[in-house]
Amino acid sequence: MVASPSDGARAVVLQDDGSGEDGWSMAGAPGGLFTASRPEDRHIEPPPSSKPRRLIKVVYVVLESQYQSALSTAARAINAREGDVAIEMSGYLLEELRQEHNYEAFKKELEHTNIFIGSLIFVQELADKVVAAVSPLRDRIDACVIFPSMPAVMKLNKLGSFNMGQLGKTSTSPIGQFMRRRREQQGVDFESQMLRLLRTLPKVLKYLPNDKAQDARSFMLSFQYWLGGSADNIENLILMIASKYVQGVGQFRLQVKDPVLFPDVGIWHPVAPKMFEDITEYLRWYETEHAPRARLTDTSPCVGVVLQRSHLVTKDDCHYVSFLQALETRGAKVIPIFSGALDFSDPLNRFFFKPNASTPLVDVVVSLTGFALVGGPAKQDHPRAVEALLKLNRPYICSLPLVFQTFDEWRSSELGLHPIQTALQVSLPELDGAIEPVIFAGRDGFTGRSIPLHDRIELLSTRALKWARLRRVDNKEKKIVVTVFSFPPDKGNVGTAAYLDVFGSVHRVLLALKAQGYTVGDIPATVDDLMESVLHDREAKIGSPELNVLYRMPVSEYEERCEYHEMLREHWGPPPGTLNSDGQNLLVFGAQFGNVAIVVQPSFGYEGDPMRLLFAKSASPHHGFAACYTWMHQCFEADVVIHFGTHGSLEFMPGKQVGMSDECYPDLLIGGLPNLYYYAANNPSEATIAKRRSYAGIISYLTPPAENAGLYKELKECQSLIREYQELRGKDSRAAALCDAIVATARACNLDRDVPSLPQEGATSLPAEQRDAVVGAVYSKLMEIEARLLPIGLHTIGKPPTAAEAVATLVNIAAVDRPERNLKALPRILAESVGRDIEELYRSTALDDVELLNRIQTACRNAVGAAVERSANNEGRIERIVFSLFSDTFKPAYSRVLEAAGFGRCAAKELRPLFEYLQVCLEQVIKDNELTALLDALRGRYIVPGPGGDPIRNPAVVPTGKNIHALDPQSIPTASAYAEAKVVVDRLLEREAAANDGKVPETVSLVLYGTEAIKSFGQSIAQVLWLIGARPVRDSSGRVAQVELVPLDELGRPRIDVVVTVSGIFRDLLINQMGLMDRAVKMAAEMDEPSEMNFVRKHALQQAEEDGVALRQAATRIFSNASGSYSANVGLAIENGGWTDEQQLQEQYLSRKSFAYDSDRPGAMIPARERFERALRSVEVSMQNLDSSEISLTDVSNYADGANEKWVAALRGDGRQPRSYVADSTTANIAVRSLDETVRLDSRTKLLNPKWIDGLVRSGYEGVRELSKRLRNTMAFSVTSNAVDNWVYEDANKTFFADEEMRRKLMQSNPNSFRAMVTTMLEANGRGYWETSEENIERLRELYQEVEDKIEGVEL
Repeated sequence: MVASPSDGARAVVLQDDGSGEDGWSMAGAPGGLFTASRPEDRHIEPPPSSKPRRLIKVVYVVLESQYQSALSTAARAINAREGDVAIEMSGYLLEELRQEHNYEAFKKELEHTNIFIGSLIFVQELADKVVAAVSPLRDRIDACVIFPSMPAVMKLNKLGSFNMGQLGKTSTSPIGQFMRRRREQQGVDFESQMLRLLRTLPKVLKYLPNDKAQDARSFMLSFQYWLGGSADNIENLILMIASKYVQGVGQFRLQVKDPVLFPDVGIWHPVAPKMFEDITEYLRWYETEHAPRARLTDTSPCVGVVLQRSHLVTKDDCHYVSFLQALETRGAKVIPIFSGALDFSDPLNRFFFKPNASTPLVDVVVSLTGFALVGGPAKQDHPRAVEALLKLNRPYICSLPLVFQTFDEWRSSELGLHPIQTALQVSLPELDGAIEPVIFAGRDGFTGRSIPLHDRIELLSTRALKWARLRRVDNKEKKIVVTVFSFPPDKGNVGTAAYLDVFGSVHRVLLALKAQGYTVGDIPATVDDLMESVLHDREAKIGSPELNVLYRMPVSEYEERCEYHEMLREHWGPPPGTLNSDGQNLLVFGAQFGNVAIVVQPSFGYEGDPMRLLFAKSASPHHGFAACYTWMHQCFEADVVIHFGTHGSLEFMPGKQVGMSDECYPDLLIGGLPNLYYYAANNPSEATIAKRRSYAGIISYLTPPAENAGLYKELKECQSLIREYQELRGKDSRAAALCDAIVATARACNLDRDVPSLPQEGATSLPAEQRDAVVGAVYSKLMEIEARLLPIGLHTIGKPPTAAEAVATLVNIAAVDRPERNLKALPRILAESVGRDIEELYRSTALDDVELLNRIQTACRNAVGAAVERSANNEGRIERIVFSLFSDTFKPAYSRVLEAAGFGRCAAKELRPLFEYLQVCLEQVIKDNELTALLDALRGRYIVPGPGGDPIRNPAVVPTGKNIHALDPQSIPTASAYAEAKVVVDRLLEREAAANDGKVPETVSLVLYGTEAIKSFGQSIAQVLWLIGARPVRDSSGRVAQVELVPLDELGRPRIDVVVTVSGIFRDLLINQMGLMDRAVKMAAEMDEPSEMNFVRKHALQQAEEDGVALRQAATRIFSNASGSYSANVGLAIENGGWTDEQQLQEQYLSRKSFAYDSDRPGAMIPARERFERALRSVEVSMQNLDSSEISLTDVSNYADGANEKWVAALRGDGRQPRSYVADSTTANIAVRSLDETVRLDSRTKLLNPKWIDGLVRSGYEGVRELSKRLRNTMAFSVTSNAVDNWVYEDANKTFFADEEMRRKLMQSNPNSFRAMVTTMLEANGRGYWETSEENIERLRELYQEVEDKIEGVEL
């Protein structure tokens, strides 16, 4: 690939391995990250003059470029006057300092500067660079003026005697104490108060005689000039500082004008005569003068627009003018507000409501700042923002201009938006409930001025007015598309969504829409009837594999309506193609009910195509996919689409990671259509992808509550024998016989691999202590199986939980320590009441300890059950709380239960706050906001934001029905996640040392997923750091911006090398954390330590020598997909049977996951297959993470997709497969198990567990689909890792196919999915993963034919 030179950058040829002629260069990106603008273009020198002039040198560093033009204009104006002074000016955008040659030039400029100016320096590693460069020269520089930045940078301020050296320390001065009190009292309001103070304080200080007061006044005036922003203000700022503080300039008596002040808060319109500070005055001008000229009427929609004041005062407002013009041209009124304090909640409350009333004036709000509503880039107050937005109750769109990239750089970037800008201006606004991060403006690399992106402005204005229309149009007129998914593509999978009863939920939504006055026609009477109307084509004369055809689109109509159809030909040829096509027309599948259409989203299209699965980058959508969304827009003319459940394909189509362009397929497909998306509350990462890439307003739904797996069949029999043994253990002869029976039953249950201490001979000769140890080990494993948490059944939107479900959820919440709330976990309280430590009990296999742990867990369930049971209605469901935990006269019900169970000494002061907390949690769990939030959104109202994740770990996830967000990516890993990670890593290394004569592995391979990292607050990231022997370092704002190495004497072991593959979603959401990990690896590689104590350095040195590259390049260890692509497609191929042999899957893995992240050049994912393979060859151990009970190893295909054991073995010279582990932090008892142990545990607790099976079978069609998916995902670990025992297949065969009654239920409920289950078993045998009798295989063949006949019969 050859890149074209841009902005003076030389082209670099990228080889397969990503290395250019200078090793690791990235084409077109000479600056930091994407910033290819050149500081030299900003350099200004005075022209030759006829008289000598005093030269004043000014150097500035700013975060954003809007001040660049004002600074340059000011310098040129001073120079043009031919006065006594002249200005030489050099300017840097903060991001440019990442590039070493820019930083060196900056330091050199500082050596001779008179005035240094800095503003908004809030990126820690760059702030450190500024401080390191300026601090040694500060005393020599005449004046340093720093406007809001990080504290260390603010301390550089120097104007005469004025400085901020005491910043961050406790001031003893009256003014300092006053300021501190005001900040504590007012919070974010403090900044607004300071702006008012800036207007008045200089006037007061003017009359104070001492120098300190005058210097303080100069700083205040400087701030006024800077906030004024105009070229005139900046000119007078320079002149004022120079005349007072630059040696020899005071003699010239320069003419310095006072600052021209603009309102701090107000309303701005490009054709208005002034800035307004009163909504009544603005409306008077707008309604009487402007609206008639713009042909706007009382019925026109109104858009509230939020602007950044600095762009207005610096006259860098062309992009704002273009957007406002686009809205008014489309017939909308506008109220554009601004604030200088970065707190927009006050102007929002003042200007978006009718005067002296609570009625909103606006139909939708569009922020063009990109910042959080309250607080900007430095500090945010999200609760205050949500309060203001909820009061307004209108959709809140937060668009943004490019800050760190020019238009051309963004356009050509596969990554899209700059990662720092994503963190500051996408992630943070999402915490306020913002949606649709459309980039509406670019930046000119030469002048720094903003440039409107007209196609993006057209899209943004269209989307804003579509949201406004939802508020204004009668419900009966609105047209709604409900999109359901089918993945893998098969009739048995229509209505796919994680743990959601899709058709049952859609049916409830249709009934709710009808009650709200929507035109829904004749709703099918039952869920089955609804499903039948979508699944089957009633017009088919004979049995047909097709779904119901909703619309047939001729190719001519498709080509006329779909503007981008030519782009799809490269991958799919001319339309109609073979997908969603009858050979002549493109087909839209689904059914229509009045103004509501239920549409089946087409598949990716390449699921079963081995060649397409091999491509490193994903293909475009096929013509059928494009036709489906074209139909929504142009034929059906939908007002809104609802994507129903986790998850579809739209948001994963190729395109930029963040910051879509008009060449990105998610953007092209969704167009201007408002997109509401039901997403599982436990999956914030993929929900965030949908939010950013398909402009979705997320509405979360609850996953089924997790219950204990329980025991069954021989496992339960084994438990009964253990209970009998406990009663008779003192009688040697009976106890020995029972021990033999326990061992025999354990072997019959295939527990012998999980309990290696089972004796080969009889237990008669064993002493009592050894018998107890054997029974204790078996009991411990049974407890582990019984206590395993698993979701039962499927969730239905708007259906309240049963009392049993509520108890299960609360028991799990109660089992977690919450030090931030000063709450101990209930099991810990009970253990301590009898003088034991719960952590010891969790790890012990001593018989008495296992029994005590069982008593504790049983008592916890019963105590919570006693507190909840009185709130259940006649159906056993909880619709409202009808009790108080403390309404009993003497003792709460939970206390009586605990006392009866032998835990009467529990401290009431610990129990009471815990159960108070559980009652609050219960109130949130039973709230039904899922339907309400959808109905509100359909009426153009605000969706309240909230965190996504595991409701057990973070109960703030409930109530659902929220616009879930991830988290501030700069906040992880948290301190608690780092502590948990150390436990995981230490236990992993303990297991390895025990199995390998005390040796630890030299290299560990880890797979990191976005959802897991967010839900665990970065635990997997911290595991990588702790393996290396590094720790995160927080800046003064509490953000994780750096890492440091832990000294070897503190670490107490060697530094372990790592190979980290991250999912595409992790790459999109947490690219800054990829940088942390990469920097940690490079620091370790460069640390001069013995090779036997630093395996990172040992391997990097070897690779550097063998490849002839620099050490830092050889230390490349962080890999993912190419930008815009997701997964290795291994799981996808296995799911669809689209693979020939394991070598093909290995090739898919290596070709798609071999793109390197390099923190030295972090602007792209760089092809680095050779380096990836070389790193993998040293892997001895691999590890993945389970973070919550809702999603385990075989629930989804992701874990098998990331597994690399066989692929590593094929690369290693010795052919040895790495030992593979799974770190399980789903409960307070953190465990590290081998992969095959985890597969066995998963199989026993879910796939083969009657309790779990019955819950899904009761769900009918969709439950059988879940069973089919689980069986296929289990087989996937045979394919990738040889981790599935033969008995798992044998027991699955007995459970699902040998049992006639079970076969009948499965075949009747979902014959297509049952056929897929039969196919999986036959494939497992055919590929050599399952050895069984010919009788079993023959039965499966007969079943396959029978179900084929059944399907044909259904279609008749």
